[in-house]
Amino acid sequence: MSPPVLTIDDVSVRFGGILALNSVSITVGAGAIHAIIGPNGAGKSTLINTITGIYAPSSGRIEFLGRRIDGRPAQEIARRGIGRTFQNTELFGELTAIENVMVGLSRHINYGITEGALHFGRFARSEMRARNDAMAYLAFVELADEAQSIAANLPFGKQRRLELARALATQPRLLLLDEPAAGLRPAEIAGLNEILLGLRTQQKLTIVVIDHVMALVMAISDRISVLDFGNKIAEGTPDEVRASPEVVKAYFGEGRAYAGGV
Repeated sequence: MSPPVLTIDDVSVRFGGILALNSVSITVGAGAIHAIIGPNGAGKSTLINTITGIYAPSSGRIEFLGRRIDGRPAQEIARRGIGRTFQNTELFGELTAIENVMVGLSRHINYGITEGALHFGRFARSEMRARNDAMAYLAFVELADEAQSIAANLPFGKQRRLELARALATQPRLLLLDEPAAGLRPAEIAGLNEILLGLRTQQKLTIVVIDHVMALVMAISDRISVLDFGNKIAEGTPDEVRASPEVVKAYFGEGRAYAGGV
């Protein structure tokens, strides 16, 4: 059995007197799509920000591919192979779609300052390779026809996919998606499901998804962890989580009938 890609071990995060995460432990297996769900304020975004180095845990440890990363700078964690998207799209709106993806490739481009300034030597070869790679990522998320479109002018659903393409361009071993389906229409969610399943099957990419949208989470996840008020209250397969009384209570409240949304 392959060792886990990500291990979150007894992690707590405090902001002053507020306990945002309380002794949370989650293990993400290689090649899995692992969802983390929960109501607003459950601690989901705090967790993803702690994994990626934006926050440091107050206690506990986080390991990526067997190496401890908690408390390390965000740029170091990214270099080790963790890519992410954000809850609010963080694109360079004035750049084209292909230029946004090429930004994600920047650390893999190999030429010196002088070559870059004068546009000779390895610059031309590296830029051509980066442009070809960027087009491949755009094609994967079905945006090849929008390569020269200004990012800010794209419809919201396409902006979401463009941010995914840019994250893939960092060539991650682990991809963290913070509410990728938020604001999408049902047809767009179905298309996103296909893309994410393709990443798992074709590229063997390990994915952690944080989202409220059950049409995405229940359709693609191998395993789901549920947070509520900073505590992990349930974990299991989609069917196990759907049947959990604790999850139904967290989403619908005490005494509410199960409504099929979880």
